[in-house]
Amino acid sequence: MRRRRRHRSLALAGDGWLLGLEAATVVGLRGLKIAAGGRAAKTEARRMVSEKLDAALAWQTLALTGGLGLTASAAASKTLRHYRRKVRGNRRRLAKS
Repeated sequence: MRRRRRHRSLALAGDGWLLGLEAATVVGLRGLKIAAGGRAAKTEARRMVSEKLDAALAWQTLALTGGLGLTASAAASKTLRHYRRKVRGNRRRLAKS
């Protein structure tokens, strides 16, 4: 049992670290796009705010409907997965433009 907990903790730590890395990349890419100005910058700023609200509301719905699981580690894992999916999509989109 102890070994499983340790394994889950390491997996959660790794997922959290990857989320932080990808989020930092998205912040940098968005910063460059917004700093360039123009219509694309305005669109990106609006998109950023609406995506953050949408992601938070979707997570809250998961939490309130039991979609995060019954244990703390399941909830943490599903929360990281939820946000990593959103951040990864933004990183891919921003890297193309």
